[in-house]
Amino acid sequence: MNLNKVFLLGRVASDPETRTTNTGQTVCSFRMATNRVFTDSSGQKQERAEFHNIVLWRRLAEIASQYLTKGALVLVEGRIETRSWQDSAGVKKFRTEVIGQGLQLGPKSSGTTSPRPEENPKQDEIPVIEEEGDIDVKDIPF
Repeated sequence: MNLNKVFLLGRVASDPETRTTNTGQTVCSFRMATNRVFTDSSGQKQERAEFHNIVLWRRLAEIASQYLTKGALVLVEGRIETRSWQDSAGVKKFRTEVIGQGLQLGPKSSGTTSPRPEENPKQDEIPVIEEEGDIDVKDIPF
């Protein structure tokens, strides 16, 4: 059995670029940064950043282009795919990308995942549900 699955939690490193293919499909790509903190052999704390190329299709592409901006916290679930092509000089090029199959936006309180001003989406209010009293453990059906 084989498995090609990746989960990345990090920050958007470049504003998403959205385009439409000849067949009318929406595709969005952006760079994402993840970091790791470790202690080296001399006992010094080190931090390293890794950059990932993310590609989203269809509805995920639309959501990313509307809500993600540089610096936003995001969780991407997907698969790793490497593609190759020849440039104009005939040199073979390779690019490894994460093809997103799921997307989770970071918290709105950070101010980095709000919709872009030019989009001006309808703002929904979060309803407040007030409890009508204390809950007795004996009333829970399980």
